[in-house]
Amino acid sequence: MQDDIKQALEVLQKGGVILYPTDTIWGIGCDATNEEAVKRVYEIKKRADSKSMLVLMENINLLERYMDEVPEIAYSLIEVTDKPMTIIYPGAKNLAKNLLAEDGSVGIRLTDEKFSRALIQRFRKPIVSTSANISGEASPACFAEISDDIKRSVDYVVAYRQDDTTAAKPSSIIKLGVGGEIKVIRE
Repeated sequence: MQDDIKQALEVLQKGGVILYPTDTIWGIGCDATNEEAVKRVYEIKKRADSKSMLVLMENINLLERYMDEVPEIAYSLIEVTDKPMTIIYPGAKNLAKNLLAEDGSVGIRLTDEKFSRALIQRFRKPIVSTSANISGEASPACFAEISDDIKRSVDYVVAYRQDDTTAAKPSSIIKLGVGGEIKVIRE
């Protein structure tokens, strides 16, 4: 795993794109602060850049660095969740502009998965995490289901957990309003 982290880190630092395991499904990722890298992820997925992508972080304390204001309810939701949960926050800042939704919001998930957590800690910035598929196609449940087109399009494919055949599921998604309003997008 350490060699994978080292190589993925080098690719991210150079503005490259990786294919990596997360706390949910395999993800295509890049530096969430690098607009050119984010643009490349959209191109790999053949996805309209008007559709925002989510960001992985490994530490709840980083939220305030990337949000104008973190609704208080977010901390409670994160504390009580027992499965991966993406929260869409209003008023993102310090992230690539082409990563944000039209209203300036961004989806963020705190990861507890061993590889992605260690990689983000070493990188010291959030990483994009979007499903490893062409837009509109089914999300792969495990590495073996990822298309060769996706694998060839990225700069580095992480070896760690490629043989894990446990069917993974996407996270739940909750959108928070400035006043703490909650809207469930996906359970």
